[in-house]
Amino acid sequence: MEPTKISLSDYVLSGGGANGESYDHKTDPSVMLKLYFPGKIQQPLDEMLLARKVYDMGIPTPEPGEYVVTEDGRYGIRFRRILGKKSYSRATADNPEKVARYAAEFAGMCRQLHATKVDISQFENVKERYYRLLEENRFFTPEEKEKLHRFIAETPDEQTAIHGDLQYSNAIFVGDKRYFIDLGDFCYGNHLFDIGMVYLCCNLSPEPFIQETFHMSKALAMEFWRNFAPAYFGADRSLENIEQEILPYAGLKTLIIERDMNAPQPVFRAALKSIL
Repeated sequence: MEPTKISLSDYVLSGGGANGESYDHKTDPSVMLKLYFPGKIQQPLDEMLLARKVYDMGIPTPEPGEYVVTEDGRYGIRFRRILGKKSYSRATADNPEKVARYAAEFAGMCRQLHATKVDISQFENVKERYYRLLEENRFFTPEEKEKLHRFIAETPDEQTAIHGDLQYSNAIFVGDKRYFIDLGDFCYGNHLFDIGMVYLCCNLSPEPFIQETFHMSKALAMEFWRNFAPAYFGADRSLENIEQEILPYAGLKTLIIERDMNAPQPVFRAALKSIL
């Protein structure tokens, strides 16, 4: 696919991240540009094509954007933002008295997502992703890797959708419309791999990270989880029972965090004690 050539002079820098920068259009507030750092050509194309496949499945997500390139050779995606939207993390932070409502709405979105059958020939199995992360990890011992590999392999397979980065900041709403965003890690597999991220963001992450990323106290994040869990799993299960099942899947996110931080993460590794 050939990218559309655009002029960066039409945009103003609005933010940055690990892979690139975001820009707002100078005259049209509905247009946003996600521009990757120099040298990254395939990544934005892959992200756009994946987003298109997810959108065509009927997953509630904003319509994918357009593959573009600037005059200086940087590649990215131009898309129309949803004006007036708010994430479930920001809404909870701004209206803590509505935490039960927002957690229940988010849980409903997750249940619907995890009930969606996918064409497994079109997407990666979440297990394959974790096997790759495990192989690349430099901080677990061979014996620990063997135990983690066995746990992943023994998790029952499911041919249903997985967001891949299921944070409550990656679900937005405006009016009665709700959408998942940032689906670059979308795949398929057992829903517990996804719910593990929800638990990690609410319970395992340190207070400063939660404050900076989700704009709320850790106490409020944990309250979100306490409302999310019964809304997702059903009120007939105890919170303790749910957390015993979820904890090792939250711990597996250590593989992602150690890759990104390039250092062992003992706080998150503690969640893997039932495996190791």
